[in-house]
This record gives sequence, C-alpha cells and structure tokens, in this order.
Amino acid sequence: MTIVQPTLWGDLDPGLEAHPAPGARAAVVHDSFTALRGHTERIVAHASDRVAWLRARAAGITATDVARLASLRAVDAVVMDKRYGSRFSGNSFTEHGKEREPVIAAWVAATHGIQPSAHLFHAASNRAHLATPDGVGVDGSSRVVLAEIKTTGKAWKSIPRHYLRQVWWQQYVLGADRTLFVWERHDAFVPVADEPECRWVDRDDDQIRGLIQLADLVLDRLRDFRS
Repeated sequence: MTIVQPTLWGDLDPGLEAHPAPGARAAVVHDSFTALRGHTERIVAHASDRVAWLRARAAGITATDVARLASLRAVDAVVMDKRYGSRFSGNSFTEHGKEREPVIAAWVAATHGIQPSAHLFHAASNRAHLATPDGVGVDGSSRVVLAEIKTTGKAWKSIPRHYLRQVWWQQYVLGADRTLFVWERHDAFVPVADEPECRWVDRDDDQIRGLIQLADLVLDRLRDFRS
C-alpha cells in the first residue's frame, strides 16, 4: 500500500487521466483510471490516527468542505474556515450521530455488503481532493460502491442538497458510480423505526465538474495566502 501525503498543488499522477484517448468523454475517464490504479492505492490516513487525519484534511479540501460549496459566494466562507478553523465543535446532534453511526454501518454491511470505512482517500488526479466515505465496497461487477450515513430529527422527502454534493465528491475521489445514502430518523434522539431508510444515489459528472471548479478556487486562494 502506498501512502501519499496530499498537497495544495494539484499534482497530476501519470496515467490515463492525464492523457485521455482521442474522442473519449471526460465523464468516463475515471473508469479507465480506476482500473489502472485502485482506490486502495490512494489512502492518505486513517481516522484512528487523529493527528495525521486532521493534518491531512487541513492540507486539502474534503467532502465536508465541498458540501458547503453551493455557489461562488460560499468559497470565501470555506477559505476562512480552512485558514482559521471552524467555530463549530459539535453539539448533541453530532454526538448522537457519532454514537449511532457504528450501529447503522453494521446494518449497511449486513444488508448491502458495504463495509465500514474510516480511511481518508485522495483523488487520482489531485492529491488535495480528499474524502472519507462512511462505507466502501465492491459490487458484483468489481465496481466501487460507497455508503454515506446520516442521522436526522426531520422527515426528509428528498436528500438535502448539501449531502448530495458530499456524496458526488466522494464518488469522484473514490472513482465510484453509486452511493447508498442511509439515514436514521430520531425523535428526541430515539430512533423512530427499527431500520434506517436508504436510497441509491448515482454519480453525476456534470455536478462533479462544477464542484471541482469551486474546490480548486478554495485551494487557489489558500495557496495565495500561503505564498
């Protein structure tokens, strides 16, 4: 296993993604590159090593950061938090989520075969593009599939948009085409059902391209501050 530290310089790894075949669509290049170099070769850190994990996340842009990038106006806010740190340190809702995540992850593994993961990965084409999905697996066609787990006190009619941005970014970083989005609703921190709800989210390369542009704006501005 190769452990590669992320940088803010957007280094391109040599391979198919740097030189796509003539006429090839950008939307499918990730499949060829993933076949060449699997996601397990792009592990940066593990959440159990808290210091290394936080240091690596601070050096790049994560799915949590990208979830906030709804527009150009959000770029400055993300830049400030990356520079000075976020004032948000958690609350009762986040603590409940941490407590329930292992239980929900076990359900995901038992019902869908997607194993829990706490690894931080970098994208094949940019070591500063980072993601830590809650679950990583491989389907019957040897394609990477992901899981993302949430807890909520609300009855969702659809997946909130900021979570979709998080999912699409994770798919880009890992080279995945599908994510099982899983959520457990609670009432005063007591689960309302015996099992969580779930829905498959397909990869959207148009959305991903827009997120990459906004993420790179954040990285460019951080680079300017550090130069």
